[in-house]
Amino acid sequence: MAAVCVFCASSRTLEQSWLDLATETGRELARRGHTLVSGGGCVGMMGAVADGVRSGGGHTVGVIPQVLVDREVADVGADELIVTADMLARKNVMIDKSDAFLTLPGGLGTLDELFEVWTTASLGMHRKPVVLLDADGFYTGLVDWLAGLGGTRFVSRNASELLVVADSVPAALDAIEGRLG
Repeated sequence: MAAVCVFCASSRTLEQSWLDLATETGRELARRGHTLVSGGGCVGMMGAVADGVRSGGGHTVGVIPQVLVDREVADVGADELIVTADMLARKNVMIDKSDAFLTLPGGLGTLDELFEVWTTASLGMHRKPVVLLDADGFYTGLVDWLAGLGGTRFVSRNASELLVVADSVPAALDAIEGRLG
C-alpha cells in the first residue's frame, strides 16, 4: 500500500472530538494497510493518529527535529523515528518519504505543510495526492476563500483541481487511493 503523510495539530489543549477523529484516521490507515508518515510527535492529534495506526497493527514513521526531541514530545513508540536538524529538514524528509498527503484540522504548522505540498504539486515537482479533510466544516471558510481565488486568476483551475476536499475519513482515504493508481 502507500506511505500516507498526515498533517495535523499537535496541541495538547484540543477537544476530545478532534483527538477521536485523529485516532479514527490512524485506525483506518492501518485497516487499509497504509504506513503513516507523521511529524514524529506524541502529543495532540499527531500522537493520536500514530496511536490509532499502531492499535490497528500498522507501521509508523515519525520525522521530528532535534529541538522537539529535546522538549520530550517525540513519538518514541514509532516504528521508525527520524531526527532532523530543523523544521525545514523535517518537512522535506516527510515529503520525500510519502506517497500521498492527508491534512486533518490543525493550525499554522499544518497549513504550512498543506500549502507546501499543494504548491509543489501545482509546480509539477511531484504527482502525489493532496487531500484536505474538512471534518465538521473546520476548513469550510478556507475552502470557500480558495475557490474564490480561482475567479481572480491568482490560483489556476489546474492547481485548484489538485487539492481534493473530503468530509470524512473514509472519503479522504478513498480519494487518496483513487489518485494513487
